[in-house]
Amino acid sequence: MIAFVRGEIAAVTLTSAIVEVGGVGLELMCTPGTLATLRVGARATLPTSMVVREDSLTVFGFLDEDEKQIFELVQTASGVGPKVAQAMVAVLSPDDLRAAVAGEDVKTLTRVPGIGQKGAQRIILELKDRIGAPTGARLAGQPAAQVATWRDQVHQGLVGLGWSTKEAEQAVDAVAPDAGASPDVPTLLRAALRALSKA
Repeated sequence: MIAFVRGEIAAVTLTSAIVEVGGVGLELMCTPGTLATLRVGARATLPTSMVVREDSLTVFGFLDEDEKQIFELVQTASGVGPKVAQAMVAVLSPDDLRAAVAGEDVKTLTRVPGIGQKGAQRIILELKDRIGAPTGARLAGQPAAQVATWRDQVHQGLVGLGWSTKEAEQAVDAVAPDAGASPDVPTLLRAALRALSKA
């Protein structure tokens, strides 16, 4: 298994980063929060998790080891595959996820695309004794918390203006590369509205 990848960032797309390692470009599937911290030409070290399927090998990259461990743990719950697990770490920080499971907070878990009420209840039931308590390792204001916040605010703003949830999600994904380390919500909302008006 590939535990981590270290190298120069060759490219950053909406959903992945390509890291050059020994002359080979490895594509890592990453959350918007992780992608926002990467710059083309800069060197980076990303913890990784490799998912092997009959027809594919996919490598997922993470901001830190804690995010990777949560990604791998939530996949042990019934019905949670890598895509839903990645959505979970994109929407909720590891501590937010621990708090939601420990507090049986179905509403917070259903904010994750692909998780309904029954799925959230199953995740709580299966992970409650294994996920642990919040560690306080990443406090509000650090990258993942900021990214989740701006994504939520832009998404809610677009839905409030009458766009569908799906359209709002696509627009948020479209402006994610512009978020940077300190996202400006009003600017990102205007950019998302421009993206929707062109579509």
